[in-house]
Amino acid sequence: MANDRPNIVLIITDQQRFDTIAALGCPWMDTPNLDRLVSEGVVFSNVFVNAPVCGPARAALFSGMTPHNAGVLRNDSIWRECWVEDLAASGYHCVNIGKMHTGPYDAPAGFHERYVVENKDRFHAPLKFFDELDKAILAHDLEKPGRHTYRKQVPDYAERLGAFEWPLPGHLHPDEFVGDSVVRWLDTSAASRPLPQPLFLEIGFPGPHPPFDPLAEVAEKYMQREIPMLEVTEAEMAAQPEGLKKLRAFFEQYDVDAVVHDSRASRERRHRQRAYYMANCEMIDNKVGQILDALERHELLANSIVIFTSDHGESLGDHGMYAKWNMYDCVTRVPTIVWAPEKFTGGRTIDDLYSWFDLGPTVLECAGLETPGHFQASSMLPQLEGRAGAAGRDEVFSELSRDTVMNAIEYQIMLRTRDFKCVEFLGEERGMLFDLKADPDELVNLWDDPAQAERRDEMLARIHRWYVTSVAAAARRNVQYTIGDFIRHRFGEEVDDER
Repeated sequence: MANDRPNIVLIITDQQRFDTIAALGCPWMDTPNLDRLVSEGVVFSNVFVNAPVCGPARAALFSGMTPHNAGVLRNDSIWRECWVEDLAASGYHCVNIGKMHTGPYDAPAGFHERYVVENKDRFHAPLKFFDELDKAILAHDLEKPGRHTYRKQVPDYAERLGAFEWPLPGHLHPDEFVGDSVVRWLDTSAASRPLPQPLFLEIGFPGPHPPFDPLAEVAEKYMQREIPMLEVTEAEMAAQPEGLKKLRAFFEQYDVDAVVHDSRASRERRHRQRAYYMANCEMIDNKVGQILDALERHELLANSIVIFTSDHGESLGDHGMYAKWNMYDCVTRVPTIVWAPEKFTGGRTIDDLYSWFDLGPTVLECAGLETPGHFQASSMLPQLEGRAGAAGRDEVFSELSRDTVMNAIEYQIMLRTRDFKCVEFLGEERGMLFDLKADPDELVNLWDDPAQAERRDEMLARIHRWYVTSVAAAARRNVQYTIGDFIRHRFGEEVDDER
């Protein structure tokens, strides 16, 4: 295959809401570099993740299969396959700098080079795993910030809702470190030996995932700004299913990722949390600009497709919730921008529904490869190219199983259309139903409304039909996970493997 194919730069942040980019209708943000991608690129405004936590969402994206068929329904599960291997086999030089959240964290996953930087506060990560940032901080004889350090160093730790000033030198902040590492890699690899192959570069920023600990000077700027937030009412929280109530109680009892949650926090406390979170988003924007400059400096940008997105959003106290593990739009809807002015007409917004894993076949087809037949994901390329009749999905789904945090909910599945959302909680009599046209903020749960009973039951039937159909498709493919798969993905070695 010819090596005049485009470079593909896939930038994935961690836990970034849709309302964090100025050009997407958020004037409280300073994001000039993402604004450039928006104005010159194509925005997909209704992309929803396949799972509301990191590992399952990313495994779906990089396998092209739903979380239940990919076999990754919770964090720290082993990944079975990754289409980066297909890119590498076709002649792409594949590099990951930052977070991928593969299972295991350092699995080759098809990359020729990996420089792993994972979550800031890896409370339950394998103790023997040290990522590139861990090593850098240790080389400075410093302690990596996290819940243990903030508990000791911040007198009002429990009141902060996870918002802290980064206490180490700025260049050791996870997002600064990843951005600088990408620029350094481009300056050394591209400058010393111009790549004879097209480049696939996955950049994984760890932020704005909590702890919400940006550089102090950036945080102070956002502390002075009005940032909108949803009000939380007792009536809304009372109408939530029991599983969500128990999840909220868990957050208020345990400081997950250094956040002591308070569903009834004052507006002032919530504002500080948002200000620090938004400040981290601006820091990432700054690094995106430096990366674009480096790509241009080494004559790689003109032939590049740049994709910016996030693996899921963040509740920030909306609906009385913290973090993720729920199906509200603030968690499941993510910013998604495709920039390639010489290939796709820019300045467009596509409002059709898409599932996040649809980015997988989009990347493959942009690289000149065919979408594998077993993929459940569908390419967005037809709409990127403006083909007549091209359209997105009629409905999208998201799912998640019980894990160490969401330990009171056995399983939850979301069905979302343009106008309605239905969420089923396995084993619970009550779920959630929202009329998104009348109630776009998802404040009024219509599950028990007799006038909506027929719609609720019809959407539940669609959820069940989708799940059974999806499992049947995987059964036909007869996916088998063997020890050979594990060795191949963990160590990059070929083994005899009887199927």
